[in-house]
Amino acid sequence: MDSIRVKGNGALRGQIPIAGAKNACLALMPATLLSDEPLTLTNAPRLSDIKTMAQLLGSLGAEVASMQGGQVLALSSHDLSNLTADYDIVRKMRASNLVLGPLLARAGRAVVSLPGGCAIGARPMDIHITGLEALGAEIELKEGYLHAVAPRGLKGAVIEQRFASVGATENVVMAATLAKGTTVLKNAAREPEIVDLVKCLRAMGAEIEGEGTGTITIQGVDRLHGATHAVVTDRIELGTYMIAPAIAGGEVELLGGRRALLASFCDKLEEAGVEIAETDKGLRVSHATGRVAPVNVRTEVFPGFPTDLQAQMMALLCTAHGTSVLEETIFENRFMHAPELVRMGAGIEVHGGHATVRGVEKLKGAPVMATDLRASVSLILAGLAAEGETLVRRVYHLDRGYERLEEKLAAVGAEVERVREE
Repeated sequence: MDSIRVKGNGALRGQIPIAGAKNACLALMPATLLSDEPLTLTNAPRLSDIKTMAQLLGSLGAEVASMQGGQVLALSSHDLSNLTADYDIVRKMRASNLVLGPLLARAGRAVVSLPGGCAIGARPMDIHITGLEALGAEIELKEGYLHAVAPRGLKGAVIEQRFASVGATENVVMAATLAKGTTVLKNAAREPEIVDLVKCLRAMGAEIEGEGTGTITIQGVDRLHGATHAVVTDRIELGTYMIAPAIAGGEVELLGGRRALLASFCDKLEEAGVEIAETDKGLRVSHATGRVAPVNVRTEVFPGFPTDLQAQMMALLCTAHGTSVLEETIFENRFMHAPELVRMGAGIEVHGGHATVRGVEKLKGAPVMATDLRASVSLILAGLAAEGETLVRRVYHLDRGYERLEEKLAAVGAEVERVREE
């Protein structure tokens, strides 16, 4: 099993290219199921989750070809030979549930296993189910599978989500593109990944308005056609690498980054004393070697502070000059990285959805265990600021969301390497 070895090596300097967004690409790929014409995605990230989604789509009869080193995906669903998303594939990744809406819209039925993914708390499917049922689907849970049919086809409806779920918004919007009539989705998620999906669907012939706001209106069409679409920049990878020079010191330019993708996160970094400037190529992040100021963070749906950057921010605040409080409002079990950071000398107390972080002068390298995707990278970031060697085990999580992380960090002066442990 692979591990990542990190040694604190001083300030970082250079450039890091930011890949296409994993979470955007995982929603864009199932869009191929809505049409019998080809869909081409450029700027695709090269990650294990993308391979898992390709495997799932292939099991349904879609064709997925990877080109230009994996940065271009050519997809075609001209022949759907299977409408069952099997547990053995779906269990690997929660985004697998995004085939449900497209299959219902295109074929009128689907059987989809309840999904898996990181163990960071309950992420219920009820919002997906309620939305699709409002469109006319009949869904029953049997032996761990959602059995969905639309016996009279999907029809437009007014739907108000009880929570602005990203995945449910994506599923409902995709299904509604081929529904009869108009769908109005209220309390819709506003994330850049939603905007990117709508941009792609519109290129395929969908009629959609309101993306990026809390209300999205979809006018159903008879069919969608092929298109070529560039995947948006990964704002979570961007935020992760913005933490690197903040915690280790130095100056790094993140190529392809835009402040608009992470405005709330940027505000908090600047409050901590980190300098951020937009450049012709992206974002430049700099911080003199030394401790940042403490800040309080509350995770929220977009445009608030992203839950997917909470673990990385906690790593930074472990060395702040004072006490910070982090409040997690999205997932109830997302402080599992805290005990591992404590092993490195951090001062953290967790009480329910709140974590109090008392900054220490210096973290100490230690063997630690990754518990989920974002926790994995938070421990690597902590290692950049620690004395001695940090060995992060169980980094198979990492490969689901970060493309060539060791190479990117090493290119700006970090001492990071992947090692194989028996």
